[in-house]
Parts: sequence; structure tokens; C-alpha cells
Amino acid sequence: MAYSYLFGPVCSRRLGTSLGIDLVPLKTCTLNCVYCECGRTTTLTGERREYVPTDQVIAEVDGYLAKNPDLDYVTFAGSGEPTLHSGIGEIISFIKDRYPHYRVAVLTNGTLLTDPGVRAALMRADLVIPSLDAVSEEIFAEINRPCPGLTASDLLEGLRAFAQEFTGEIWLEVFIVRGLNDIEEEILRLKDAISTINPDRIQVNTLDRPGAEIWVRPVQPLALERITSTLGGSSEVIGAACVGQALPQKAEEVVDLLFATIRRRPCTLDDLTATLGLRPAEVTKCLRILEAEGRVEPIREERGVFYRMVGARPSPE
Repeated sequence: MAYSYLFGPVCSRRLGTSLGIDLVPLKTCTLNCVYCECGRTTTLTGERREYVPTDQVIAEVDGYLAKNPDLDYVTFAGSGEPTLHSGIGEIISFIKDRYPHYRVAVLTNGTLLTDPGVRAALMRADLVIPSLDAVSEEIFAEINRPCPGLTASDLLEGLRAFAQEFTGEIWLEVFIVRGLNDIEEEILRLKDAISTINPDRIQVNTLDRPGAEIWVRPVQPLALERITSTLGGSSEVIGAACVGQALPQKAEEVVDLLFATIRRRPCTLDDLTATLGLRPAEVTKCLRILEAEGRVEPIREERGVFYRMVGARPSPE
């Protein structure tokens, strides 16, 4: 069965076997982070609404979980910021009421946690993984490129308020971008800010796949270890183990499949998702890998952006 809003299960380095739920169109977010593996944000917004039908998401979740799959988590993640969807609380409650033995995780950038309604919507989750990449407004703006009116102090305020109310686990992710938030002054600011949140874990991450901007580079393992040591407490590195390693076999197969298709004929993102039955976010990540390897290039045509093999004819048929 083809699902519109579910993906996976995937093997997550943090969450084990995780069934994903994607609540917003690619790429709808409150931030336009330079490191995002889903690419640049196309809809930069702080507006909460029902981006996809809540009842249809619940129907897909019900149909899947009724089969009693072996999962470690059901995870809200995917193509953008999941808390932008106004029905996220209703979907979480459905899962916990109907299938209480499944743990629910929410991956969020945390920018909407200043809203009491958003905090209330997440209260029945088992695990929330928010982000805090910078405390300084200038560095926050450079790394996260927020929608108008959103500041680092807003983000920190929301995280503190949520931490005081939430009874589940909080794993705070800090994504390190070389040359921006890896300087000692910013790391010390982060340490002080994190102490006021008191998360269960602090997870230090860096680039593992091509980011939204080609100039973003991963921080070296020794630097990550130094940062983790400075942050102290329950800090752990989650990015270093994957840096420089080969892609998982499944991802390699998807990359090869995309390249084989593009070699025969230039395709748009929509062409590839429809033809191959893959999620847009998955195709986007693999296209960025092919671009970084110099194997394909994007060309804008009347119908949209086509991806072609490097050295091929400039226009699709």
C-alpha cells in the first residue's frame, strides 16, 4: 500500500526502528537552516494550519499500526516543521489512546514552543527532540535564517517553558556549523542556556549529508568531542560516527536508481517521485548527493527544474 503521510520504517541512529509521519509539504518550515538535508525552505512561515488532512493522516496511522509492526518509535518528522500542523496534538492523542504501547517522538526546531497551544499539543508525546544551535542573535540568523519576527531569545524562552511543563523526555540537539557556532564564546553561551532547560540528553550533531548550502562543512570529530566536553552533563556526539562513512545500502540503492533514471532522460522532482514511488524528501536528499558528487546538475526549464546527467544535452525532450 502506498502511503501519503507515512514513511519508513527507517533505521534511525537515535531512535532505532522508526515509522515517520510527515505533516507538511516539502519544504515548509519556520527556519531556512543552512545545513538542512531537505534543502532550502520554499515556504518560510510561522502560520499554523492544517497543511494536510488530519483525518487522512489518522486513517493511515490506524491502518499501519493495526498490523502490530515492530517499532521503537512513531516519529513526527519529514519535510519541514511538524508543529506547524494544527492537528498534531489530535494525531498524537489518537496514537496514545488507540496504540498506547507505541512510543511517540517529535523532531522539532522548537521555534513554536512559545505558543501554549503548541506546548499542549506535544504533552502526550514520549520524547521531544528540539534544536538549539545558537544563543547569539547574529549567529542564529546566519545558521537558522528564521521567518520574520522570530529570534533566538524567542526560541530559548519557548524551550524553557516547555521543559517546565513536559513530563516526557527531552533530547536537545545542537547542530554545529564550522566557522559559525563552533567558536568558544558561542559554545559557552549555549552551555549557560542549556543549563536553564535541563534536557535529559544533549546531542551534538554536524553535517552528515549535503546541506541546503554547499559551503557548509562538517566539524571534525576531535572538535565535536571538545564541544561536547565543554557542554558537559549528558552531552553526546551523534554526528561524528557517520561522517566520512559510506551511505547505508538502502540509500546507495536509491541514489543509483535516481542516477540510472536521470541518465535516460532529464526529470523533475515530481517526475522522479511519481515514477519511482519515493517520498519527495528522500529524492531531494539523494539528488543533493548526486549534485555534490558532480554526477547531475539542475537546469531550469519552462515546466520547472530538471535534473540531468552532467555533460548531457541542455534541454529535455
